[in-house]
Amino acid sequence: MQDYEPDDVDFSLIHALQIEPRASWKALAPALAVDPVTLSRRYQRLRDAGLIWITGYDAGTPGRGALIEIECAPGQSVATAEAISEDPMVASIDFTAGGRDLLLTLMAEDSADTSRFLLHRLGEYPAIRRARTHLITEVLFEAGNWRLRTLSAEQVAKVPAARPPRPRAARTVAPGLKRLIHHQLGIDGRAPTTAIAERAGVSNQRITDAIATMRRDGSLRLRTDIARSYSEWPIYAWYFMQVPAPLVERLRTSLGKIEEVRLAVLVASEYNLIMAVWLRTLNDVHRFELLLEKLLPGSRVADRSVVMQIGKHLGHILDDRGRATGPVVSMISPAPT
Repeated sequence: MQDYEPDDVDFSLIHALQIEPRASWKALAPALAVDPVTLSRRYQRLRDAGLIWITGYDAGTPGRGALIEIECAPGQSVATAEAISEDPMVASIDFTAGGRDLLLTLMAEDSADTSRFLLHRLGEYPAIRRARTHLITEVLFEAGNWRLRTLSAEQVAKVPAARPPRPRAARTVAPGLKRLIHHQLGIDGRAPTTAIAERAGVSNQRITDAIATMRRDGSLRLRTDIARSYSEWPIYAWYFMQVPAPLVERLRTSLGKIEEVRLAVLVASEYNLIMAVWLRTLNDVHRFELLLEKLLPGSRVADRSVVMQIGKHLGHILDDRGRATGPVVSMISPAPT
């Protein structure tokens, strides 16, 4: 894997791709004041270095996802994570410090699949000593909405929005075609429609229409991620909270204004809110906790964990520096961190 240090132009490009992951280089050129050929070359360099990856996925519906805390036998967390990473239902794996060794993000086809994984498949890993499950009931904020904040407001306005479906496009997409699109865009969110069409045995226009339709109805989401250690937020932490029910409504409007928040989900467990955040320094772990309790009076941070390393993220296998290594374990389906 190439070693590459991104510059300001790279970060501007990443921010633009966070806004519209499938925007053409020609469409992005005016916003970034960089020619399309240079943008293409820079993107490929970032991707080859594992600093950026774009993923398409089905956000699913409540009850189909969970966060799972795992405690392993001493010295077995790495081997366990490597084994679990091969399971397509496990979207992400974090190595954490604190009251858990691993934190898994589970994405399932339905609640029955979630139950089968928890009741049967977890038992296939002998080094797991204990597992605590938090079923996701609602996603308040997900990392696909998180931004680097590199571009100016004027530049952001110039980034083109995703094209809506053509008036003549089919209003629904066949389940088999949906699954193929999820698989192909799960590996590479910018995969050309021509390549997907060839694999599906349908026309390029049909794939273009299907992607637009799926994005509009919410069955396909696209997001651009960056290797955390190369951002200005190198510290990654999880907060497990108990929040008074009346304050949950406040979260719906306030979370998007807190730049550190990557994921916030309501869960059915001993907690009712779990959040993932990116921070600038380790000291900010406690400062952010104070901010949360000030923002949500009466709430309590019951536990917290700092992530030491990410083993898998949205199906992409990462190295010890948080860079995408290339291999992707195609996912099944709610919102990952």
